[in-house]
Amino acid sequence: MKRVNALKEKAFEEKGFDGFLIANEANMLYFAGFPGAACLLIPRDGESMLYVYSVNYEQAKAEGKGFHVELIKRDENLMAKVAKQVEAFGIKKLAFDVLTVESYRGLAKELRGKTTLKPKNSIVWELRKVKDSEELELMRKAGELTCEGMKAAYEVIRPGLKEVEAAAEIEYAMRRKGGWGTAFDSIVVSGARSAFPHGGCIEREIREGDLVVVDIGAAYHYYRSDMTRTLVAGKSSEKQKRLYEVVKTAQQNAVQAVKPKAKAKDVDAVARKIIADSGYGEYFVHGLGHGVGLEIHEPPTLNQTSKDKLTVGNVVTIEPGVYLVGFGGIRIEDTVLVKERGREKFTDDWYTLETSR
Repeated sequence: MKRVNALKEKAFEEKGFDGFLIANEANMLYFAGFPGAACLLIPRDGESMLYVYSVNYEQAKAEGKGFHVELIKRDENLMAKVAKQVEAFGIKKLAFDVLTVESYRGLAKELRGKTTLKPKNSIVWELRKVKDSEELELMRKAGELTCEGMKAAYEVIRPGLKEVEAAAEIEYAMRRKGGWGTAFDSIVVSGARSAFPHGGCIEREIREGDLVVVDIGAAYHYYRSDMTRTLVAGKSSEKQKRLYEVVKTAQQNAVQAVKPKAKAKDVDAVARKIIADSGYGEYFVHGLGHGVGLEIHEPPTLNQTSKDKLTVGNVVTIEPGVYLVGFGGIRIEDTVLVKERGREKFTDDWYTLETSR
């Protein structure tokens, strides 16, 4: 309940609302500890209401602690049911995180102008982007599991193996060690395809001398991690080595720039300058990183235009890359916690272009 209480303090005491409706799945998971609800109504006074359809009703009662679990019957209108409870609570100013247009219109219609509706997802993100001790322990474990997957990548990737086969071995290794699933669709891109930052994985066979970008993450108790390494299937060329050293230097220097009060765009600039000074600036085609938590992409954002400042408890990725069409790409990424004195990496501090470690 401490997270709900923190939301109440920010939304009710500081902003003057007297109710908050949570409809985003990840936000409900954050506050209620249960991923299968339809919405969560938090009043200033009274017991919070977790609305759940029958398919998840018994699980919600077992796992959603500290809330009244309200069953939504098949023929019931969810927004009408919520509006009736809003009226019963006497809520006059209702904040919400994210609603579909249909849900917003339906709720507004049922409230009949008696309650004002305001989108305030920013209040939720103020809380979610600063991880508490419980979250950090789960994310450390997710990082460990991700490293197990990366070890498997270095062991199995070889000429003749298909990208999808490599992804299967990686994901199995993470599951076998206790992973709850993948944090996102695994990326194993080889050869010229390694120049596609989000190239997924297909049935292409990895060939001798191919660059292979492996971007993976494990999920553990719903929390996620993110890690990328680039390797060569076989012996690396001088150009591959040279390009790899540029990206590695950029990544390592950017990690060292992670600290409280650092401007996110300044951290991005550290990596971007190293890559630009090496002549590859135009081939670094994405931002340096992003926040991670219950979702794989969260605030804060680290790019050239970001207005975010890093703060203690942020968990972010640092992932510079260079992508040469027709040749291949190189990306190196770690998940990093901002601490009072510097930073902590949740993924292994090892770098190698060759498959043997």
